[in-house]
Amino acid sequence: MSFPFDDMSMLEVIGLTLLLGAGMARFANPHRQFDRLLFGLLSGGLLLRYALWRTADTLPDPTHGLASVWSYVFYAFEMVSIVYTLAAIAVMVRRRDNRPQADAGEVRLRAAGANVPAVDVFIATYNEDWQILEKTIVAAKAIDYPHVAVWVLDDTRRDWLRDRCAELGVNYTRRPDNRHAKAGNLNNGLRLSAGHTNAPYILVLDADFAAQKNILYRVLGLFADPEVALVQTPQFYYNADPIQHNLGATDSWVDEQRVFFDVFQPSRDAWDSAFCVGTSFVISRKAITDAGGFPTDSVCEDIHTTYLLRKGGHITRWLNERLSVGLSAEGLVEYINQRGRWCLGTMQVALLKDGPLRGSGYRLIDRLHYIHGMLHWIGKPFLLMMLVAPVLYWYFGIAAFYTSPERFLYYGLPALIGFWFYGPWITERKTLPIFTEVTQLVAAYAVTRTIISACIRPFGRPFKVTAKGLDRSKVVVHWRLAGFFIALMLLLQAGAANTIMNADMSAGTVFNLGWTLIALVLNLAAIMACVDLPRLRQEERFPFHRGTRWRVGAREETSQFIDISLSGAALRRGPGMPARGERLRVLVPEVGWVPARVARHSRRRLCVHFETNETLRHRLIELIFSHTPHNVATKARPLRAFLRLARLAGLPFSSR
Repeated sequence: MSFPFDDMSMLEVIGLTLLLGAGMARFANPHRQFDRLLFGLLSGGLLLRYALWRTADTLPDPTHGLASVWSYVFYAFEMVSIVYTLAAIAVMVRRRDNRPQADAGEVRLRAAGANVPAVDVFIATYNEDWQILEKTIVAAKAIDYPHVAVWVLDDTRRDWLRDRCAELGVNYTRRPDNRHAKAGNLNNGLRLSAGHTNAPYILVLDADFAAQKNILYRVLGLFADPEVALVQTPQFYYNADPIQHNLGATDSWVDEQRVFFDVFQPSRDAWDSAFCVGTSFVISRKAITDAGGFPTDSVCEDIHTTYLLRKGGHITRWLNERLSVGLSAEGLVEYINQRGRWCLGTMQVALLKDGPLRGSGYRLIDRLHYIHGMLHWIGKPFLLMMLVAPVLYWYFGIAAFYTSPERFLYYGLPALIGFWFYGPWITERKTLPIFTEVTQLVAAYAVTRTIISACIRPFGRPFKVTAKGLDRSKVVVHWRLAGFFIALMLLLQAGAANTIMNADMSAGTVFNLGWTLIALVLNLAAIMACVDLPRLRQEERFPFHRGTRWRVGAREETSQFIDISLSGAALRRGPGMPARGERLRVLVPEVGWVPARVARHSRRRLCVHFETNETLRHRLIELIFSHTPHNVATKARPLRAFLRLARLAGLPFSSR
């Protein structure tokens, strides 16, 4: 079957798509459901049009041997990605905002004074050092709520941690083994706390997540609905993830999970099916106890917990507020291993007899949402296949699909244009070409290996904790991953150059030259992402625009903070600054006078290093980590991001 077209109709379709896409992106409001429906129909319709053409007019005769096998495999994974995208568009038509209910709940709870339900705070830890745990424990103790009991669940059985917990007045638990990893640790805490504090609600925090002061007043009001068993809040990070850091985009590109947390989760919540994400959630003790405790059959207890509660008829809610901050994976290896674990956990839950695919008691909508989540991971190999496809064409003459450049422009380009406009619009500038693709590409390598491995042995592999707080002071090149992209880049360049030198400019050559150019750009960015750049600061800095004073002996001057961390601060420079190395005292709001030493000067700032005792340090933790300012980008700044990327790539551009 072949669809007719001519050059004029091609230009008309492309022009109309540009006009409609630009108009919707400029004038439509992503917070209005009708606008989301309309723009979704436009983008989804163009994608469906492409898929129908792709199916009917681009596949070879199945009897063409290896060439046809590759083409059909490529097509199958492409269709998985398209179905996932179409389903995502449908899901995102709806969106729920629980902040009004949280507002009403907070008013009600604060008016009740001490007559509010108690909360146990579980801090699950495996091998994190004190520098990380201290922030989480101190911030948990500082939560603004009348009845809070903090429980540190130590799965490494460290005596020094037990002693520190005793000094801080928080509960400490351990168990003789690490059976069932994090889920087993949480269940041990559930059992032991039931015999002591037995609070009706439990706030679960990972060891590197500091709760904000108002987290419980904001969350607990949503439990006024008796069907709600769990309220999940987003994960926000106070350090750049490896992709942001390695591509120089800490202040101009958002972390990869923002789309999931800020866009998908509010939409899933509108369908009463928000996912538990493992930390920073409050759960009903009765609901999880009645369900038999936190499930232990998957390396991802969080998504399994979601469906365990859904099966019991409960609702899992999403409160899209920044109520905790934590550490993102700091190195690329930890980053991709984390994604591989999430993929494995999703596949494991799919295979369980009582899971959302095979088990009874689930609503159809729950099963469909789970399938949609699986498609996210199953479609990842397609990203790598897109890079490999031109290589196979240049060296073996094997095409991924059979068409002319004109036909692709007629059917494929409008679908791409529609989605390029729709994606940044629906996510409110949380996607960005090249950066989004590279983030997915780097993860796709580990996810593809996980999928292949899980098909052979889905269960029995150990739970791997994401390492945090390691030494990041040196440049580390991840040659195994970078080598894959370097090899692809060299093969693409050599294959394309050889074809051009032989003056073979057939339609297929022209089509694959364009494909190769895009693949080369993505490969270069992926290679850059595989080089972990040093993180020289031991403590992250946060914007802090408050007035201050500093003293040297009897002399006292006023100034203003620029930024602050646990280890020091930057102040605006004024006349008569103290000399480098000189000791002084700095007045930090809500903390008091903090001893410090001048670290360095610049034209605009005076940088000081704090010299604190434990009491002052804990006050600083409460100040910084109990209501943490944003210090990492929350929306993309395209021009700045691309200029930084160009500069890192060695191109003659400046980001200033």
